[in-house]
Amino acid sequence: MSQAVFNRYEKKYILPKEIYFELREKIKDRMVEDEYGLSTICNIYYDTADKELIRKSIDKPVYKEKLRIRSYGVPSETSKVFVEIKKKYNKIVNKRRISMPLDVAYRLVEEKDIDAFKGEDYQDKQILAELAFFLDKYDLEKSIYLAYDRIAMKCLTDDFRLTFDTNIRARFSDMGLEKGDTGNLLLPPDYHLMETKILGSTPMWFARIMSDLSVFPTSFSKYGNFYRRSIEKYRPIANLSHRLDNWKATSNKVALQMYL
Repeated sequence: MSQAVFNRYEKKYILPKEIYFELREKIKDRMVEDEYGLSTICNIYYDTADKELIRKSIDKPVYKEKLRIRSYGVPSETSKVFVEIKKKYNKIVNKRRISMPLDVAYRLVEEKDIDAFKGEDYQDKQILAELAFFLDKYDLEKSIYLAYDRIAMKCLTDDFRLTFDTNIRARFSDMGLEKGDTGNLLLPPDYHLMETKILGSTPMWFARIMSDLSVFPTSFSKYGNFYRRSIEKYRPIANLSHRLDNWKATSNKVALQMYL
């Protein structure tokens, strides 16, 4: 059974390909790809008509929440997907999700048809109750389709995970998970978004590696950046990628600020 509840700290880093390959070399004796390895993750994020959820999230409140339907690969209408509520309070990420066929997920979220899914156990019923509360609280509609190619890794000795996302892409039309995974890119194609996922503190060996590479965490929201670009009419990525070239002369936080 897939894990249904997650509680952890998450930090994000922007890595150019040179730093990515150097990092992979440095962690090769401590971390391995998990059972998912490389996969394409596809999401539909739901929001209100006036984008209340993402606007609040961009303001960096102490508490924020999102709802999405997620699949691994492009699903059919009967493929299993996850309906997820993702919350963040005081830097701790809590994710609760249940699995169901895609057509049932659409009915549950878009028609608020809670009876479309029958919880199989106590945990399912608890999460379903939270979903019902969320759907009653907000009048939701499809807001963005967002996909990326992810390599997931786990540590051999610590309770520590890494993910590397590339080809982060999105679209604001044809927002069905079953309609393919095409979209406009968020970052230049040779950059990775890395996330660390930990229950406690970052392992000291990993902190040393990141210090040696002069790479530092940054605040970065995939949905948030696509949303801001859509309303502020950002210039195409091709015209901005040169700003990120001289990576070793600066931190990733500075580079990200130049890019955005």
